[in-house]
Formats: sequence, C-alpha cells, structure tokens
Amino acid sequence: QVQLVESGGGLVQPGGSLRLSCAASGSIFSIYSMGWYRQAPGKQRDLVARITSGGRTTYADSVKGRFTISRDNAKNTVYLQMNRLLSEDTAVYYCNADIRTSLTRQSNYWGQGTQVTVSS
Repeated sequence: QVQLVESGGGLVQPGGSLRLSCAASGSIFSIYSMGWYRQAPGKQRDLVARITSGGRTTYADSVKGRFTISRDNAKNTVYLQMNRLLSEDTAVYYCNADIRTSLTRQSNYWGQGTQVTVSS
C-alpha cells in the first residue's frame, strides 16, 4: 500500500509565500514523476507543476516564475515553493505521483489534499 501525505497549506496574505511538502511512503520500488494539482471551488482539478525523477519540470503558465517544484529522491518527497501568492491561487492542492510498487506494476496515486487560502 502506498500513501501520499501533504503538509504546509494554510492562510497567507497576497504577496506572501508558502511551501508545500508531500511524502510518499509504503511499498515503493521507485517513483517516476511527482507533481501538484489544484482545485478551486466549482472548477476542475488542474496541473500546477510536475517533476520527473531526473529533475525535468513542467509548470502551468499561471505559476511560472512564482512557484518552484523540487524533490528529494532519497526521502520520496516533493516540494512546492509558492511565492508572490495571488488570491486566484486559493484552492485545495493535491499531490500526485506515478509509483512503481514492483518491476512490473506502476500506478498513479493522489494525496488527500491541503487547503491554500490567499486572502487579506
């Protein structure tokens, strides 16, 4: 069984910063890509940023230059540093990962989500 546990959400003022963390645990053979998605009320869940095991990154246009994704492969952890936050960044942020639990089995996993609220 594999679990993704997020932390670091909260309330922040516009222009502020937050750092999200997501740790994967359980029967992990290897992790290919890890990423963050977000879902605002009444909207679909969208990609925020993603990073491969080799460090290749992808960002949504709306967060380029403000957010930075990174990972610690030894700790099976992915981070999202969010700077210059805007009210439109308010959403539930979900961690996602493509994880191999054996040489032949790979699945996609989601965390439970963490709320980020940007408001004065």
